[in-house]
Amino acid sequence: MTAVLLGVAGPATSVATVAMVAQPAPTPDDPGGRGEDFGKSSPVGLVVLIVFFVAVFFLVRSMNKHLRRVPASFDPPPGGERPAGGGATGGGAAGGGAAGAADEKPGGAAT
Repeated sequence: MTAVLLGVAGPATSVATVAMVAQPAPTPDDPGGRGEDFGKSSPVGLVVLIVFFVAVFFLVRSMNKHLRRVPASFDPPPGGERPAGGGATGGGAAGGGAAGAADEKPGGAAT
């Protein structure tokens, strides 16, 4: 959107709008939202804060446990060998076992 302003040589890319709102002048006895309870907290707020900290502690602990189980690399091991756990195929007759591993291409597709 472009608009041409008077007295400006080129097109303007934005136009600022100012809104003036009529408000009564503050009185000397008005603290401006800072009453006698301003800045005070209740014991319920402390309990909620402690519950949040405990929840975050257990979430971080659980995340660390799960991240320790993640392998360093998801690349297949060199030489076409599979790990002893059998991986996702389970090592059964349908999974191919050791004979199926020799027939695979490096991309993972069987020949």
